[in-house]
Amino acid sequence: MDSESVFTELAHETINIVLSIAKVLPFLAALIVIILACQAIWHMVRKGVSVGDSYNSLKTVTFGDESTVVSNKSASVISVLLIFVLWGSFTGSKLLPEFLHVPGPFMGSGEFTYTSDNGAGDTDKATVSIQVHAAGEKGKKPTVASGDGFALNDALVIQAYRSKLLAWDKNDTAKRKTGAKIIKVNDQTISKGNPVDVGFARVALTDKGTLNLVPHKGVQMENIYLPAPEQVWERLITISKEGYQNVTLGQHLGLSLWRVVIGFLIGALVGIPLGYAMGLSNWFRGWFDPIVEFMRPVPPLALIPLVIIWAGIGEEGKVVLLFLAALWIMAIAARSGVSGVRITKIHAAYSLGASKLQILLHVIIPNSLPEIFTGARVAMGVCWGTVVAAELVAAEKGLGKMIVAASKFQNTDVVIMGIVLIGLIGFAIDVGIRVLEKYLVPWKGKG
Repeated sequence: MDSESVFTELAHETINIVLSIAKVLPFLAALIVIILACQAIWHMVRKGVSVGDSYNSLKTVTFGDESTVVSNKSASVISVLLIFVLWGSFTGSKLLPEFLHVPGPFMGSGEFTYTSDNGAGDTDKATVSIQVHAAGEKGKKPTVASGDGFALNDALVIQAYRSKLLAWDKNDTAKRKTGAKIIKVNDQTISKGNPVDVGFARVALTDKGTLNLVPHKGVQMENIYLPAPEQVWERLITISKEGYQNVTLGQHLGLSLWRVVIGFLIGALVGIPLGYAMGLSNWFRGWFDPIVEFMRPVPPLALIPLVIIWAGIGEEGKVVLLFLAALWIMAIAARSGVSGVRITKIHAAYSLGASKLQILLHVIIPNSLPEIFTGARVAMGVCWGTVVAAELVAAEKGLGKMIVAASKFQNTDVVIMGIVLIGLIGFAIDVGIRVLEKYLVPWKGKG
């Protein structure tokens, strides 16, 4: 294929992508307008029944004041709701009314006519009847009369989101090998690279002279790419009862959680003292800072080959990978926490006769805890993101193993279910760390 043909093909694909996006935008705008309208109504109702008598309501300057910036619960609910509405809209979910669905694939009956030239200058028309059916259903081929002339009527059954070739001369008396060819579809000239839209499908002429029929796909996602929310929920119920590949869902969840927690705890037990040493000692800072800064940007996935060589393919290898994912984050968090302690607090402690050990225990450690908790939240997120890769190393159980096994069989609902579970558990852990921080570090943000 020459460069001009490649450029033409890329330009054609780019135009198709732009047109597809343009078709989706009005529906996205309508959905967002609906959500914003609901939010506006909610705010009006809430404003009418609430009284602004709290301390925060009396503050007039909020920029830079962390104590006045709190999560808006209604915004959080609307954000999650919008995600599910969009998900359901683009998958044709039964949980949503049809007016919220974006256009789906064409399904049903349709027909078009083609004009055939028998090679001797004579032309004749024939009708092609098509039945498009959903995946998992068995379509019924339409019954048509053959017709008169050398171009005879034909019928096809096509599954939605699929295409099919029509060898029109199988039942026509004029054959391609004798020079017959299709010149028009629905009275529109057709040629290679110049397809015709017949209203419900695109009809293109192939290199061999057959017709390629592609029913309109709409903008909804096919189940193999993105199943509807209710399908994922049904699969979750099934797997929670029957398990997946002879392993219960509890075992998958428990083992993944155990690996993440053990890897994170070991990383924290090593990383936090290392960070304190780097923040308190010039010698430790000079010795370990290049190592930490070098390893920090290296993704844990890049370490898998080394981990296999060092620790094998058993549980030790997976825990070591998660340990390395958490180690550098916790070390940097502890170092930043020590470096961020205000020098005035240390001078005040010295002026009151405190020893170095007392300053460490009562000034440096308490004031560095907020940074450490922030690092712990980040490290746990990275560990959860790494657990899938860690379980690629010859794991038999775990959420990552379940996701990888499901992807091989194109069980997208199981893959999405596993991703959602990982996200929910990760979010729950993050909330738990924030609650723990709230009670263990009540002085955060108070100077």
